[in-house]
Amino acid sequence: MFLKSLLLVGFSLLVAFVVNVPTVEARIRHYKWEAKYEYRSPDCFKKLVITVNGRSPGPTILAQKGDTIVVELKNSLDTENVAIHWHGIRQIDTPWFDGTEGVTQCPILPGETFKYQFIVDRPGTYLYHAHYGMQREAGLYGSIRVALPDGESEPFAYDYDRSIILNDWYHSTAYEQASGLSSSNFSWVGEPQSLLIQGRGKFNCSSLTFASSDSNGVCIPSNPECSPYVLTVIPGKTYRLRVASLTGLSALSFQVEGHNMTVVEADGHYVEPFVVKSLFIYSGETYSVLIKADQNPSRNYWIQTNVVSRKPKTTPGLAIFNYYPNHPRRSPPTSPPVGPLWDDVAPRLAQSLSIKARQGHGRAPPATSDRVIVLLNTQNEVNGYRRWSVNNVSFDHPHTPYLIALKHNLTKEFDQTPPPDGYDFKNYDIYVKQNNSNATTSSGIYRLKFNTTVDVILQNANTMNVNDSETHPWHLHGHDFWVLGHGSGKFDISKDPKNYNLANPIEKNTVPVHRYGWTALRFVADNPGAWAFHCHIESHFYMGMGVVFEEGIERVGKLPTSIMGCGASKGLRLP
Repeated sequence: MFLKSLLLVGFSLLVAFVVNVPTVEARIRHYKWEAKYEYRSPDCFKKLVITVNGRSPGPTILAQKGDTIVVELKNSLDTENVAIHWHGIRQIDTPWFDGTEGVTQCPILPGETFKYQFIVDRPGTYLYHAHYGMQREAGLYGSIRVALPDGESEPFAYDYDRSIILNDWYHSTAYEQASGLSSSNFSWVGEPQSLLIQGRGKFNCSSLTFASSDSNGVCIPSNPECSPYVLTVIPGKTYRLRVASLTGLSALSFQVEGHNMTVVEADGHYVEPFVVKSLFIYSGETYSVLIKADQNPSRNYWIQTNVVSRKPKTTPGLAIFNYYPNHPRRSPPTSPPVGPLWDDVAPRLAQSLSIKARQGHGRAPPATSDRVIVLLNTQNEVNGYRRWSVNNVSFDHPHTPYLIALKHNLTKEFDQTPPPDGYDFKNYDIYVKQNNSNATTSSGIYRLKFNTTVDVILQNANTMNVNDSETHPWHLHGHDFWVLGHGSGKFDISKDPKNYNLANPIEKNTVPVHRYGWTALRFVADNPGAWAFHCHIESHFYMGMGVVFEEGIERVGKLPTSIMGCGASKGLRLP
């Protein structure tokens, strides 16, 4: 009997070895979070900040591929709803936990606790942030790092792993900004007051019109909360910096004084390595760069981020690249480096064109597409209100989230007429301020045939200001897309597709559309659900620059009642 048992054990081990069954099962990572307002001074100016367990940025989620993440979020904001989007996580089989208020769920009411539960199905660098109104700008955001399973390794080597989130920071509240944007007496949010590196910046308190002494408590330069972020490194070691941007408005450059950076990952996908002195990064993007601590170790160096693409009215963000054992607060002996020219599009376009899938790691896109949708970014006035629009249709959130309305066939809850697949290619001049008098608002959506291949062409144009075109980073929920190409000027639908990169395009979930330029994407509509696709500039999406894709809704499982309770779904929620 003993021999028989021994043989069975041996056979089981042999089978496990042959079929490569992992020895460690995927784990459940359980987090209990509380979102609430607290006074903080991230750039020395004191204001109310949304914190997660008392922190902004919030706690980093650390997991391995295949793990289940469970976040129990208590909304302690008292007077505001909340929702959290898990940026870059595709939510396969769990579209209701994407965390997009108005699209995949009703908001979490004050005092309520909501449980998110989803699987992180691939390694990479991702984010989480508020997706209700403009709350992301209030400080509710953080990092997600998903590692490979035990026994697997990255196609590059490094000694230490660090996360850095870049952000721009306003002293006005998200509510004040939203009120100004949605008023008939339009009030623009303006340029940010400071730039934060991992939640820390430095505002010039002396620029305020009132005294900035310790007694008033509003802006205190010596406040330790706004001392520079310090990244301590050991000489000779190589660091993987996971650099992410969650700016509300600004496109940024990122550099470490005197050091080269090798780009190796973008939005969770391996990149054919290329070296940069300055990394351009747009809201919603994540990159991994390798940096070796190979400079003079007797001193510290500046880490700096600058505004690009908009005329800078914001002081550069600074942190310290601290060579151990130098004191971490010792300022570098040099002036901070000069950032790239803010209005030079060429190097930013060149970086976009440089990002290719790493050889042996990228998936080839389908050779052709089944549908082409061209989205022209326009700015206009609709019924006296300033709006951003797509093909002159400005997105309008319904009261009942799309996922619920679609699954329960609540057809009266949103416009059933789909938005247009294109615009007047022949006659529309992208370089001229247009009247756009035909602009309208709509809650209509794009219905995609399940498992088909869709091309999206994002076309930039002039705004309502003469000689002005803005950079727009577009983010797709529920999918990654292949970036087939970028170009300057007006997209030529008969010529430009012939130059698409079908050999080694990078997959991403967020991509910039450069001023007066176009970007071509391809994705497969194979993830059942309702998914937002929008400009990741907070004010632009709030003003209507977004669309929603529906695909395979009949394949979506039974919706949890926890996502219901608003609009027509009030009666669907269990007591």
